[in-house]
Amino acid sequence: MNLEESPEMKDPPLVALGEKNGALDVLTTTVDKLFTWGQANALWPMTFGLACCAMEMMASAAPIYDLDRFGVIMRSSPRQSDVMIVAGTVTNKMAPVVRRLYEQMPDPKYVIAMGICTVAGGPFRTYNTLQGVDRVVPVDIHVPGCPPRPEALIDAIMLLQNRIKKEGVLRWKPRAMPPIPTGIGHSLPKPLPGKDFSEVPDGMLPPHEY
Repeated sequence: MNLEESPEMKDPPLVALGEKNGALDVLTTTVDKLFTWGQANALWPMTFGLACCAMEMMASAAPIYDLDRFGVIMRSSPRQSDVMIVAGTVTNKMAPVVRRLYEQMPDPKYVIAMGICTVAGGPFRTYNTLQGVDRVVPVDIHVPGCPPRPEALIDAIMLLQNRIKKEGVLRWKPRAMPPIPTGIGHSLPKPLPGKDFSEVPDGMLPPHEY
């Protein structure tokens, strides 16, 4: 069964009822605007500081920048969060943890990839570093930089708020999840029989010009 046919991809009950009976269109539209306004202005990110980008993320929540004025309150539990901010290098060992925590977050949920290491592996073109967190979770906003300043993260949050306002909450559908990887990590397959090391498939590592 593909993703489009899964039950999770169907419209929420209130939206389906509104489409079945046109008289409820006004009600569903009003409720969607109310829920969307609340969702966009009360984002609760799950802090996921994995490396040096976490220092900039913490600075954005400190008094100088004060993310709380945007309604952004950092949480430490995935079950209380609707945004995952992945800040820092994601190793193959940590990748399944990131995916598991994402799956534990309630819908609707969003992901911000902060820093070039999170976005594309950064300078760590090695077997133990995930070459982009979008290999394990769907990413909504990418924030490049090494590390990006707090202003960049604040801009990403404002972009996410605008996206939520345009998309709406009632019509939110689960993002297409990357396939569950196998092998020694989330970037490389198992070593071939008789081999001690995994071979890097073509196109896995980003092109490098020297």
